[in-house]
Amino acid sequence: MEILGATLRVCVDDLETAIPFYERLAGGRALRFERGGVQVAAVGCFLLMSGPAPALELLRKVAATIAVQDVEETYRVLTELGADIIAGPLPTQVGRNLIARHPDGTVYEYVDRQG
Repeated sequence: MEILGATLRVCVDDLETAIPFYERLAGGRALRFERGGVQVAAVGCFLLMSGPAPALELLRKVAATIAVQDVEETYRVLTELGADIIAGPLPTQVGRNLIARHPDGTVYEYVDRQG
């Protein structure tokens, strides 16, 4: 299993107000999309999210998003190591993802760019 990087998840009240700060901080432009009623902006290593309180409450439970080469391989490794797979692997707009709870209780999203 190869980890390619990690994205910090940041829930914000106002996405439009937050984006300029993070664009300047990260030195790049935001890539915007919507997922499940939540407005999202990816800026460098930050994933900004804004939306209805119930959706954000659930999103706040995920510590980070980890990019991997292959979600299927990650699924196998995580289950072998005793992680609890909460959701997935599932297709997304840009690849596949899964959500796993590590044995220490921390929850992470794993994503790849394979279709």
